Amino acid sequence: MSLLSVVIPSYNEEKNITLAVHRLSEVLCGVGITYELIFVDDGSCDRTYELICEASKKDPAVRGVSFSRNFGNEAAIFAGLREAKGDACVVTDCDMQFPPEVIPQMVALWEQGYEVVEGKKSSRGKESASHGAFARLFYRLVGRAVGMDMQSSSDFKLLDRRVVDVMNSLQEKDTFFRALSFWAGFRTATVEFEVAERINGKSKWSIGGLLKYAINNITSFTTAPLRLVTVLGGMLLVCTLVLGIQTLVRFFVGDAVEGFTTVILLLLLIGGSIMVSLGIIGHYIARIYDEVKNRPRYIVAHRTEEVTAHAADS
Repeated sequence: MSLLSVVIPSYNEEKNITLAVHRLSEVLCGVGITYELIFVDDGSCDRTYELICEASKKDPAVRGVSFSRNFGNEAAIFAGLREAKGDACVVTDCDMQFPPEVIPQMVALWEQGYEVVEGKKSSRGKESASHGAFARLFYRLVGRAVGMDMQSSSDFKLLDRRVVDVMNSLQEKDTFFRALSFWAGFRTATVEFEVAERINGKSKWSIGGLLKYAINNITSFTTAPLRLVTVLGGMLLVCTLVLGIQTLVRFFVGDAVEGFTTVILLLLLIGGSIMVSLGIIGHYIARIYDEVKNRPRYIVAHRTEEVTAHAADS
């Protein structure tokens, strides 16, 4: 019988751990799916990992790992994929905004031969207008940069064991899970779902955090910003040539423009463009620096298996 691994990144989710175990177990048991629940505690400051351990003692299908500190959602996802033992793996969230009731539909498509089943948002649920606008802009930019349609995409997806092995073989440290599932290819299907209202707690994402997330993911997955520097340089060169020719013509006909207004504006434009370009290039150099250090993507401090083994010895 096939085993389904469900990876659940968790950060300060003490109010949602018990709910997630109950909802997922209820849905998966209800349709006869053999499963394991893998919670990844991303360096939480509350009782998240303690509750994961308690759930693991009560239910052997629940497993968990805890990071030594907060390494980010991407690291938590890949840690869960590394820990997964199933023939297929579903990535979901701990607050149950990705409805567990959709998972059986994903499994049914997987059994039909699809190796990647993408969860696509039919609606974004309740969120602020600024958050929604920023998300739409981000996915439009990323989609154009990587040549993929990523509108309404999410981390909610099912991956076949072959795809999970491909993901685990990647050596890069800074990853963008949503785009990598598109990049990997394989036979893909889509399931639409409505984002449910968060029952407990609130979103961990701020506008500043989303902006940083967007910049990191765009630069980790595409060189489009670097190509933009080249385009910007070409446009400035054309503008400089046009203005230079115009200035020379006016000089020789005795109609030269007095003052330094044009010169000052050109210096500000060129200087600002150079600084922006250096910033983009510097960001890519910083990413190269982080990669060549070859530090691990995350550090696992504890596993629930250790707690179970200690209890057995006692």
